[in-house]
Amino acid sequence: MTTDGLYVLKLFVTGHTPRSERAIQNLRRICERELDGRYEMVVIDILEQPQSAEDEKILATPTLIKALPLPLRRIIGDLTDKEKVLLGLDLLPCSTGTDALPSV
Repeated sequence: MTTDGLYVLKLFVTGHTPRSERAIQNLRRICERELDGRYEMVVIDILEQPQSAEDEKILATPTLIKALPLPLRRIIGDLTDKEKVLLGLDLLPCSTGTDALPSV
């Protein structure tokens, strides 16, 4: 499989807590619905792999890192805000309110 169109996602969690499990379930659900198999998801428990968390400078968990496609993005939280996750994965256009500028 080539990496064209492939999303590489790393989800950093702390143990098997309800918050960690919720983040994992939310991410799986979003990926299955929105990415149609075009993703690779790795769950990293920082209690078991503290060096990985240090290497990625993880300060809070759960933290999702979208490694590919670039640009790299980080989303912190249990991923219950689907719109925020889709925006972070670049699957939703950013609406800044500047799309329709007044003509001069």
